[in-house]
Amino acid sequence: MVTKVKTLLEKKALQEIVSVKPETTVIEALEVLAKYQIGAVLVMEGEEMKGIFSERDYARKGIIQGRKAKSTPMTDVMTANVISAKLDMDIRGCMELMNDNHFRHLPVLDESEKVVGLLSSRDIVNGLILEQRQHINYLENYISGSIAG
Repeated sequence: MVTKVKTLLEKKALQEIVSVKPETTVIEALEVLAKYQIGAVLVMEGEEMKGIFSERDYARKGIIQGRKAKSTPMTDVMTANVISAKLDMDIRGCMELMNDNHFRHLPVLDESEKVVGLLSSRDIVNGLILEQRQHINYLENYISGSIAG
């Protein structure tokens, strides 16, 4: 069984799409990350994704460059031109995409290019573990059925 992005999104505990606006300050975005205990937040203007902001962005583009969290807007530190996944992609493809491009959070778009979710590398790993467990159970049942039969 190959797990699709849609299935993985449906199983996530946090179904809400957590986002901030482009003018949101870094400190406000960090408060959102802390509130939801997440590592990244989408930067949205209405329903249009403008970028993504992660703890890594804060470290690399904020603190290290001397920006002040209370006055720096998302537009100065977010990652723009975000790579995204589609609902019908399988999670192995998502893992390769994330690994090849060196990021840990992957927005998901539907057929109409609307943002419908956000997957983390942890979500992908948990999905792969579940897939492996299902394969092992299938093989164990197949082998025990073959031996008994």
